[in-house]
Amino acid sequence: MTFSNQKQVANQQPHELASFIQRTERYLDQVVEHGNDQQLFIASYLQGHFAVVAGHCQVKQMILIEPLVELMHTSLSKAFENKELSLEDQEQVLRLWLTLQVG
Repeated sequence: MTFSNQKQVANQQPHELASFIQRTERYLDQVVEHGNDQQLFIASYLQGHFAVVAGHCQVKQMILIEPLVELMHTSLSKAFENKELSLEDQEQVLRLWLTLQVG
């Protein structure tokens, strides 16, 4: 799986970054509360990267979603290059991240 769908965050408005962050955090929290062990692992892993990136975006007072998506791409790519996860887990993390972007 690739990051080719990263640009699918379409028709974004300047105020949508805060809404996107809240919606993503809410979704990940629900998975942590109600998911099975594998879903919990994948969501928690993604949540860790997302929390760091979202926090950075908020500190920098960014207003668009696209820079957050690009920072997530960089963060996950570095982690995957360091072989932090198996290929199967990487695919599941990417699948969840892409789902959150188009959600």
